Parts: sequence; C-alpha cells; structure tokens
Amino acid sequence: MRIMHISTRLILGGSQENTVLSCEGQADRGHDVSLVFGPIYGPEGSHLQRAQSHGGIECIETPHLVRQLSPIKDWRCYCDLRKLIRKWKPDVVHTHSSKAGILGRFAAWKENVPRVVHTIHGLPFHPYQSFWRNAVYILAERMAAKRCHVIVCVAKAMQDQALKARIGTEEQYKVVYSGMEVERFLQPAWTRAEVREELGIGENDFLIGTIARLAELKGHDDLLDALGDYMIDRPQLKIIWVGDGWWRDRLLDRVKSMGLTDRLITTGLVPPEEIPKYLQAMDVLVHPSYREGLPRTVTQGLLSGIPVTAYDVDGSREVCLDGITGKLVTPGDTAMLREAILWMMDHPEERAEMGQRGRERCKEMFAAGTMVEQLESVYVSRDS
Repeated sequence: MRIMHISTRLILGGSQENTVLSCEGQADRGHDVSLVFGPIYGPEGSHLQRAQSHGGIECIETPHLVRQLSPIKDWRCYCDLRKLIRKWKPDVVHTHSSKAGILGRFAAWKENVPRVVHTIHGLPFHPYQSFWRNAVYILAERMAAKRCHVIVCVAKAMQDQALKARIGTEEQYKVVYSGMEVERFLQPAWTRAEVREELGIGENDFLIGTIARLAELKGHDDLLDALGDYMIDRPQLKIIWVGDGWWRDRLLDRVKSMGLTDRLITTGLVPPEEIPKYLQAMDVLVHPSYREGLPRTVTQGLLSGIPVTAYDVDGSREVCLDGITGKLVTPGDTAMLREAILWMMDHPEERAEMGQRGRERCKEMFAAGTMVEQLESVYVSRDS
C-alpha cells in the first residue's frame, strides 16, 4: 500500500512518537510511507531526525499547517494537502492531531482517497478552554467524521467522549492502543544504582518523577501545592521533572520561592530513547495531567516496573488500575494527590507489587508491533 500520514507538528510528544512508530513499522512491512507535517518550532524538540534516518519514510513539510486557528493559513494548507495527495496518490491517508485531522480528512475525501483514517490521540475540546473554541472544534470534528472511513482511538475513553459529542457513528470507531518500543523499558541500558548516583540521589531518598512538557494542564503546580510544605519535614522526599517547555522559568522561580531548589532535579529536554534511564531512578511516577488521550508516560512507567499515581482523566484508568497498578486521583484534588504519594512512600512492598503487575499487563498490550498489525487490519477492512 501507499500510506500517507499527516500530523500537525512533529514535536517530541506521545501522538508524534506513535505516528513515527507507525510509519517505521509500515515501511518495514514493505509499504510506501510518507509523513506530512507542519513547521517545527519551540523548546519541545522534534522526531524529524528519527523519521528521516529510517530511510523508508518520505518526510514532507508543508508550511501552512500550523496548530493555532488561522483561516487564511488553514485554507492554504487544505489546498496544499490536496495537491500533495493528488501527486502522491496514496491508498490510505491516516491523519493525526486535531488540525491535521480536520484539514487532512477534508482534503483526502475530496481527492477520493480509497481509505481515510483518523486517529484521536486526544480530543481538541475540553473543559479548560473557552465555550466558543470548543464549539468550533466539535462542529469541525462532526463534519470531518463524515469524511473518513474509520476513526481510531488510542483509548476507549476517547471513543466514548467523541460519541457523546455526536462525532461520527459507533460503527466508525476502532480502539488501537498506542504502541511503543517496550524493550527499551523492559531491558533498560542503565541500572537504578547508576542513574541515582549520577543524579545525586541517595539510597534512602524517595524520588518521585514526572515526564511531561513543562506546560499548561500538565499539573506541575499541583505537585508543588501537594508536597511543598511536606517536603520540609521529609528531607528524603525529592522530585525530578523530565522535560522542558514554555513554563520552565515560571515553575523554577516558584520552586526557588518555596525554598525547594535543592530538592528538585530538572533534566531539560530528553530524547525519547533516554526516558527509560530516568524511570530507573524513580520510586513512583506521578502524572497529574488534566487532559490526556492515552498517557504514554503512565504506560512507560509501568513497563519499567514503576507504580503510578495519576489524575483520573480520559484514558488514564485504562492503564493505571486503581489499587492494582497504581493510584488514581480526582483531578485538582491536591490533598488526595499528596495522600496517594505519601502512601506509596510508606508502603514499599505494595508499590513494588503494583509496578510488577503493571509491567506484565502492558508489555504485550502496548507493543509497537501489536499497534502496527492492528492498524494494517483497519486499513484493509471494509466493515466501516
């Protein structure tokens, strides 16, 4: 098959990693694969070099594909995508993310592509933005759903929320859990002792970590609200933030004002292949994010045998099973978040068992090969 993937921004992020892994797996199976994306900018980093280095993926940047609403650029992007599709002649167009998903589906449908597929990694509408913006996105998603054959969701929660908003029909939906390179986490190249020594973490220190952009709705402020005062009385409690983002300076200024600079480690931007390294050092992964599709970070923590404390949003509960592989917390409830983290700290045997149960559950469910095989079934099926 000739398969064209379209994604808005090829930054370092869960949906982008999912897309690149899909491209690699499909190219390795002998398909012709192209990856279309908009300009890459900002401190989040990029997957472009990896996609280009594969050799079997044709990478195409289109200049008018931007994240923010921009009627003139959006129209130009739609026209650009139609020209690309007409020239490349794909059998399948597979779109990712909200902007690329809407424009890409309209363009592919207009060009009569035999199979148009869209993946919902995370819905563009949510309670934390304005009513009018949500209304625009919901209307656009409803219209775009009529211009594709299948809507893939990385978690069942995405399917349920989309159908509740009257986007598409139930027959269009397929759940394909987001794949990842599980062996990196199951057999990491680093030991816990090596990484903790490098970071200056003592044997008796309790290290909680986040792996997320330092950005809005990722919950870093909530973590400080939950633990700030308690860290004074528990000197062994330390935090590591893996990632970078637009909120970095503001967050670090707040940490300094709380007198916790010596208790926080920041790694800055970390390439995906080094994520397992920092997970090795953690005792608990905390993910207080307010919106997710399927939280890859939570899955990666469990693959590493690390228990998780996460906000109970979207697809989190499909990975973090409360009381079994971790603890779920009501979003924004910093007292509950603190209680869950301190419980983990005070119950080492139970948290170790949670981590091991999570590892066993995730290692097949989230393998990249499993995802690629399921996507190929979606492409060739004519049930929807």
